[in-house]
Amino acid sequence: MSVVEYGVLTAAEPIKRLTMKLPKHSGRNSQGRITMRHQGGGNPKLYRMVDFNQNKVNAPARILTLEYDPYRTAFIASILYTDGERSYILASRNMKVGDSVVVGEGVPLKEGNRTLLKKIPVGYLVHNVELKKGRGGQLARGAGSYAEIVAHDNGFTQLKLASGEIRSVSWDNFASLGQVSNPDHNLVSIGKAGRSRWMGTRPTVRGSAMNPRDHPYGGGEGRAQRGTKRPKTKWGKITGGRKTRKKKKYSNQLIIKRRK
Repeated sequence: MSVVEYGVLTAAEPIKRLTMKLPKHSGRNSQGRITMRHQGGGNPKLYRMVDFNQNKVNAPARILTLEYDPYRTAFIASILYTDGERSYILASRNMKVGDSVVVGEGVPLKEGNRTLLKKIPVGYLVHNVELKKGRGGQLARGAGSYAEIVAHDNGFTQLKLASGEIRSVSWDNFASLGQVSNPDHNLVSIGKAGRSRWMGTRPTVRGSAMNPRDHPYGGGEGRAQRGTKRPKTKWGKITGGRKTRKKKKYSNQLIIKRRK
């Protein structure tokens, strides 16, 4: 079992005004039927209202604390604006308490600052990138994530994502400089079943361990072969390599190179 090093974090209690309690549904829909398996239980937690927009342009803010967020893999930072307002933002990798961050067109190219994509030179790493103007950051928000600026061309910025995909985004959209915090998250080993239960994940049973009526792989004496020509889900749907993306999706024309 392994855990993330939390020594960089500085706060134990979140800002009460910026938290809310989200209802638990344990994977059930409005009729009470389980539509998403393996969900339920888990430790109680509060949702932190993170500001992905950062609309206060040219208003410097100071980093007050670096905090853990149970609803996301990255760490978050509480900031204090000069007018006294406090909010949460995604913490970048090298962010420290006392640092200053600012949003605007002519801001310094310093990690944590947020500016228009067209103002950022080729080769820089960015995160929390807007896909549509004013909607707030949507790309590269997970722990250790970043997008690399590859080119600027004809009103668009080309970004290389972690998947290897190269995608065009309007260069009038905002992005934050640097890499998202907690890059070692992918090295964590859960270690035991109980820890998964604390995180709200219920047990997952192998299809080959079920009865024939419960799964296409079920039944047989001892370790039986799959018995079907192609991999299938519990409900008999073909999986493993079948394309699920819509052929006429609106964003197809913005993808320069498909992911690997």
